[in-house]
Amino acid sequence: MSLQALIFDVDGTLADTEREGHLIAFNQAFQKHGLDWQWSDQMYQELLAVTGGKERMRHYVTTHRPDYQQPDDFDELLAQIHKDKNQLYKALVQAGEVHLRPGVLRLFNEAKQKGIRLAIATTTTMENVEALFTYTLGADSLNWFEVIGAGDIVPKKKPAGDIYFYVMEKMGLKPEQCIAIEDSHNGIRSSLEANLATLITINDYTRSHDFSGAMAVVDSLGEPNQAAKLIVDGKADGNVLVDITWLQQQLENYQQA
Repeated sequence: MSLQALIFDVDGTLADTEREGHLIAFNQAFQKHGLDWQWSDQMYQELLAVTGGKERMRHYVTTHRPDYQQPDDFDELLAQIHKDKNQLYKALVQAGEVHLRPGVLRLFNEAKQKGIRLAIATTTTMENVEALFTYTLGADSLNWFEVIGAGDIVPKKKPAGDIYFYVMEKMGLKPEQCIAIEDSHNGIRSSLEANLATLITINDYTRSHDFSGAMAVVDSLGEPNQAAKLIVDGKADGNVLVDITWLQQQLENYQQA
């Protein structure tokens, strides 16, 4: 069956939002609230195994800060820290501190030209999605996506497949008509639960993750003058340019395997 739609994750997949944005914003929010929490790059890489910002903070306190005395309004505190973090993240994006990964804009444009439908499936908030697209591509870029599934719009976040089921239902598509583009173990667990062929674009935080079941793994989407590297069994295995023709061929091979 021919490719009809690309469904993109956001954080780490479209841009290096975690290192360039969210980690910095979390630490700024902790400081704003007078907390002595300070997440290092290594700590944050570990915490990314937990999806959702509020969930991530709760996990951190439970596993790394048993000395912290949780106030009676702890849930409300986490919600306020997360809200502040998102505003600080938005300021970083607006200031140009967060950049799209190679090949992202190129693939968006080619998909639009060839009539391939676009959608978003992410656990980050709609506010963060809007900020990233508005300040990297312009506010009109949000209209490129037929469906934007974000934040708490479904009961269970990734690694559950709920967000992908939601997006496909809204688009009226079947899994075999789509490719999911992800960057992490939790991401591919989510997309595979929804029976989606999945392209993985690794980053520094996720290159050691288990991507069993992936259609293919690359280190970026690539540009004509900056080819992506195909990753096989954890090692580079040739150069590729992730375009619609290549994705269609990969999907056919995946479905026939």
